[in-house]
Amino acid sequence: MVAEATTKRVTRRRVRTRANLLDAAFAVFAAKGFGRVSIEEVCEAAGYSRGAFYSNFDSLDGLFFALYQERADLIAEQVAGALALDGPDLDVPAAVDRVTDVLLLDLDWLLVKTDFLVHAARDTAVAQTLLGHRARLRGAIAHRLARARGPAELPAVLGDLDAAAYAVVAAYDGVTTQLLLDKDVEHARVWLKQLLTALLTDGSGTPG
Repeated sequence: MVAEATTKRVTRRRVRTRANLLDAAFAVFAAKGFGRVSIEEVCEAAGYSRGAFYSNFDSLDGLFFALYQERADLIAEQVAGALALDGPDLDVPAAVDRVTDVLLLDLDWLLVKTDFLVHAARDTAVAQTLLGHRARLRGAIAHRLARARGPAELPAVLGDLDAAAYAVVAAYDGVTTQLLLDKDVEHARVWLKQLLTALLTDGSGTPG
């Protein structure tokens, strides 16, 4: 019993340490830029040693991927929640409204993500890992679309659910790139609603 209790305390402490490192890294990355941050700076911001860092992550890339997965999971959850409310008969305009009302449009995260995309573009191995994460995000979106509507209901230009998921992610990427420049979150939500409604319907708000 004593050993079991000790193991649970160690596990809780490890989970807390990992979460604190992620939070500290996010703040430092957003303030300074991914390529300008060292492991030592992350450790200092979190109040931990390099040993604590390496017991949770093998590199700054690894830490970023953990951050990215958190955000990807959150976005997929937001999309899932918005689509699930209609059950099998999806009201596309209403669902798009719900998605864009709750979707993560955080400027600090967009700065961090953009820095890392540039980094990944120059490193083939990092790019492949990031592509894998983005593929899982698209898969989650396609899965939710499949549960809410049949592929035959998609506009013909999209072809299938995978193409629809690509289009949704591309629309999000495009709108958030503009958001980085003008910092206008409300306009970004309006523009994203218009894009997604056009993509997932015949342009009039009616499924194609």
